[in-house]
Amino acid sequence: MIKLASRLQPLQANVFADMDHAKARARAAGKDLIDLSLGSSDLMPPPEALGAIAQSLQDPATYGYLLFNGTRPFRESAARWYRQKFSVPVDPDTEVLPLIGSQEGTAHLPLALLNPGDFALLQDPGYPSHAGGVYLAGGQVYPMPLLAEHGFLPILADIPAPVLAQARMMVLSYPHNPTTAIAPLAFFEEAVAFCQQHELVLVHDFPYADFVLEGAPPPSVLQADPTKSVSVELFTMSKSFNMGGFRVGYAIGNAEVIRALRQVKAVVDFNQYLGILHGAAAALDGTHAGVQAAVDTYRQRRDAFVNALHRIGWAVPMPTAAMYVWARLPEPWVHDSIAFATQLVEHTGVAVSPGAGFGKSGEGYVRFALVHEPPILEAAVARMADFL
Repeated sequence: MIKLASRLQPLQANVFADMDHAKARARAAGKDLIDLSLGSSDLMPPPEALGAIAQSLQDPATYGYLLFNGTRPFRESAARWYRQKFSVPVDPDTEVLPLIGSQEGTAHLPLALLNPGDFALLQDPGYPSHAGGVYLAGGQVYPMPLLAEHGFLPILADIPAPVLAQARMMVLSYPHNPTTAIAPLAFFEEAVAFCQQHELVLVHDFPYADFVLEGAPPPSVLQADPTKSVSVELFTMSKSFNMGGFRVGYAIGNAEVIRALRQVKAVVDFNQYLGILHGAAAALDGTHAGVQAAVDTYRQRRDAFVNALHRIGWAVPMPTAAMYVWARLPEPWVHDSIAFATQLVEHTGVAVSPGAGFGKSGEGYVRFALVHEPPILEAAVARMADFL
């Protein structure tokens, strides 16, 4: 009998894999699927990115393995983008590392920071790969509850002293997936001071840096920690530049942590195809006109979807960031988001993400991804009205 590693045990339960099976059953039953469960953009990448990739395909010099030194032009573009956007100086040689999407960074960083048994302080609800990386590193997860009455910000003073004594990292992510909350700069300053006091690495997953639908742009954690004393930020091209399938992002911040993450990656992968990094650099250095167009598109979708929910009597708040709607479930579903999501897709073909899949504090909610045009979103709400 084959014996598998015990580190796989915490990974056995996967709500999103279960939802994938439910979607497959709905398709097999002939349902016309409207998938609002995945935050995968349906918009086009910037033309300058596609052009740079196309041009690279004609260059045989791009076909080989790509080591770290060969990524310098991309790292320079990332550093330049940060300087222009956040007024934070960045050294492209020591403070930037290309990633195969920011999810790869959140999964590998615990291997660089945690010893078996160490704690990572994670948001609850939060993005599932944050916990997955901790478990693979043999660490323990301490969930920091995010509640509506606190603006979906963790109360750092509530973390027990014994946990802090054994903790090595904290992971934050704002604008937040799934709640869509935004953290002010004052909160990041509090978090940086807290992590400095308790000798924690502060990891900020920042995929929605450009996705604010109302109000001022969100702050970078590096604005609260400009010397990068404890902080690392992860950015992906998937959202702002609609390049999810290209799997490209980067880590930026504390040089010691960047060097440690680079050591982990060295035994796991090389890098992406060089042409993809050429495309990503072209997007970062470009006009960014497509970024604003994407934000405008998601604002229109948000308005159409939320207004349609209000018309059927489902009172949900109007999100001001990201590409989701985080909705408290009505009775009788408020204590079983998984049952709601699985029955909804099987009866109507509308697929959503159950809040329980993001953590214990996500129970009672459901997440809708605004990845279709308004008429399709409104059709989904009409189906849900019949189901409810």
